[in-house]
Amino acid sequence: MNISRTLVTAALVISGSAFAAGDDADLDEILRNPTIGNYRGYAEFKMAHYDAARRIWEALDRAGFGEAAFNLGILYEDGLGVDASIERALAYYRRGAENGSVKAQFRIGKLYWLGAPGVAPDHEEGRRYLAMAAANGDSDAAAYLADGPEAKGPLAEADRALAVGEPQRAAEILAAAAVDGNIRAQTRLARCYEAGRGVDRDLSMAAQWFERAAQAGDPEAMYALSVMHATGTGREKDDELARRWLERSAAGGFAPAVAEWIR
Repeated sequence: MNISRTLVTAALVISGSAFAAGDDADLDEILRNPTIGNYRGYAEFKMAHYDAARRIWEALDRAGFGEAAFNLGILYEDGLGVDASIERALAYYRRGAENGSVKAQFRIGKLYWLGAPGVAPDHEEGRRYLAMAAANGDSDAAAYLADGPEAKGPLAEADRALAVGEPQRAAEILAAAAVDGNIRAQTRLARCYEAGRGVDRDLSMAAQWFERAAQAGDPEAMYALSVMHATGTGREKDDELARRWLERSAAGGFAPAVAEWIR
């Protein structure tokens, strides 16, 4: 398979400026190219243009694009540009899961599996969504199902800290594991810095951890680094590096990047 240069170039071009509120022509283009639209929404998210990201993802969600619903769930869970609402977050995660987002399947499965502030543990519901994610290749979901609620390791420990409303402790656990070379912890820590979850929002620190994880082979971190180079947020703007990291992410099987390949 070869990555589509046309799609990648378009994604990099449209991700470079803030989405204009009320621009129906822009929304039409986003709906014609949902994978590119999702990439653009993530670019706006990285630049803290949360309202712009939300409008893009709402349009894609109405069209049944599962990754957009997952991203909206993140906005509502963390209160980024909107009032925090775990009920709305769960509704978006559930819709994203049913529309094929593996990330949404894992996220809602984990929330029910462990519980969270405002979410009572429900192992039956958690198992259902984790099984969906595992069947679609999510190794973290498979590990939860294999190890049960008392899963060991820093990722599970950090998740349990989040489940009881202690994001700062979760970030500290991830930081210790990231320094020790745990690649998934590095990506998770980068996400904390990206969203300001348990730490001050710091795109430079997020970029450092994304790059470390990407260099070690994590396709999710590669995708994040691609967007950073495409937009010049956290890393210098470099369209060629953005294209290379997007291509490597797709080759590694990360679903949002794979969606842009021509088969």
